[in-house]
Amino acid sequence: MREVSTACRAVLYLRLSRDDDSPGESESIQNQRSLLQEYAAQHGFTVVGEYVDDGWSGTRFDRPRFQDMLRDMKQHRFEVVLVKDLSRLGRDYIQTGRYLELVFPENGVRLIAVGDGIDTARSDTDLAPFRNVINEMYARDTSRKIRSTLHTKMQAGKFIGNFAPYGYQKDPQDKNHLIPDERAASTVRQIFAWAAAGKRPTEIARMLNERGEPPPAVYRTLVHPELNPDHYSKRKAWTSVGVSRILQDVVYLGHIAQGKTDKISFKSKKTREKRTEEWIIVPDCHEPLVCQQTFDAVQRQRSARRCDRKGAFSNLFSGLVFCLDCGKAMSTVSTRRKGSAASLACGAYKLRGASACSNHFISYESLYRCVLEAVRQYVCLSEQDCDALFERLQHRLRLDERGRETSCERERLMQEQKQVQRLVAQLYEDRAAGKIGETNFYPLLERYERKTAALQQQIDALRPDSGVQSLQQLQERLRVIIRRYTDVKELTPSLLFELIERIEVGQGTYEKTEKGKVKRQKVIIHFRFLPAPCEIDWLE
Repeated sequence: MREVSTACRAVLYLRLSRDDDSPGESESIQNQRSLLQEYAAQHGFTVVGEYVDDGWSGTRFDRPRFQDMLRDMKQHRFEVVLVKDLSRLGRDYIQTGRYLELVFPENGVRLIAVGDGIDTARSDTDLAPFRNVINEMYARDTSRKIRSTLHTKMQAGKFIGNFAPYGYQKDPQDKNHLIPDERAASTVRQIFAWAAAGKRPTEIARMLNERGEPPPAVYRTLVHPELNPDHYSKRKAWTSVGVSRILQDVVYLGHIAQGKTDKISFKSKKTREKRTEEWIIVPDCHEPLVCQQTFDAVQRQRSARRCDRKGAFSNLFSGLVFCLDCGKAMSTVSTRRKGSAASLACGAYKLRGASACSNHFISYESLYRCVLEAVRQYVCLSEQDCDALFERLQHRLRLDERGRETSCERERLMQEQKQVQRLVAQLYEDRAAGKIGETNFYPLLERYERKTAALQQQIDALRPDSGVQSLQQLQERLRVIIRRYTDVKELTPSLLFELIERIEVGQGTYEKTEKGKVKRQKVIIHFRFLPAPCEIDWLE
């Protein structure tokens, strides 16, 4: 800022927010500048600079150019501040009054609000506090109207966020409507498929990083090049927390869940988390990326608690086994039984003792054998059943349909490859423009190159001259799928959650037999594919 040797050095402070820029008002920056320059010329002030905060609310005083003005004020670079009216200085009557009556006078600075006729050099400024209150009331009323408008939009199922959730993009025809972003949507579907098959968030995050998939925060900055990746992600990699957040978000079912937070005050930037029951959830607002069955299976998987420590006991039935009498979940307890890793006991009994329920305990190994026998009885197919099922399904195979599917898949992969190539080109442009540094450039470039190579490999496997599989290949794949259930040798997490809805265990009783004392216990297994539960009178 140039120095001027005069006792009447003045600066202009100009501010405009979206709330002020309404039809019928003459609040534009240009209009403010013209008014203040004219006033300065008429009163003999020498304008030595101006400070413009365009797009900043008057309820905030961390405005960048306002702070610059305060720093210059303390260096005594001017004696007068000109504003159009007090609302340009601020709309918080306490803070505005503090600057008006304390900060500016203490630094020997005179403030003049031209439109309000306020001049701190005069003694007739008694109305200034009232004007500050009115300005704050205006800001409060504007904030209330904005919140009401946004609340109405949320209740109508309109998306109001700045950025679409990962897997979606804003509809070009309607910014409040979401449509799938196919590049990210395919990743979301893969995440849910892995999770439904028993993969944990940590494993999923590792696989995504190995594939070179950019995490949501990084992907957002690639779609919006004006954003700085360093402001959105420090690790720039997938994490188990990020995967878990996706797996529990109902937006991928086609629902909109908004209003999860609210501000403590329109003056404050702090927000508070709202309870789930306070959220505004509107179903069926856009195209889902996963079906309800897959989403529910994933939530059941997530509710099962497993220990990740190497060599530690892992309870396959966690989240599946419940007490037959009180309905509480059964969990592992220690056991002194030789050769047994643990027992399962009623959760209510563990928590409150016999006043709540009885123990209902069953050894882990015994329950494992019971469930495995039931699966073999009700699920496994005989050789004759497999042959009959194979013949029925083979009759419905159509190679031309498979050919169309292959062609569509190849086209999808080629489109995805083009998208990656566009991202690479954008990456080079951002590097040349200085938007991204060398530290971030090379890791991202390496990921995209790996992704491009992987896509090309998939495209080559589906090329037209060899893409349509022969009938014999289809038959072999079909036989593998069918014979998966011919001889189940062991239970796995994916198998349990695929076949079984719930297991209920009753209180055991001991009986004397010719072979000694045995334990009799009722076990009820709810298979997903059977209309009625399977009751087993289990002897241990």
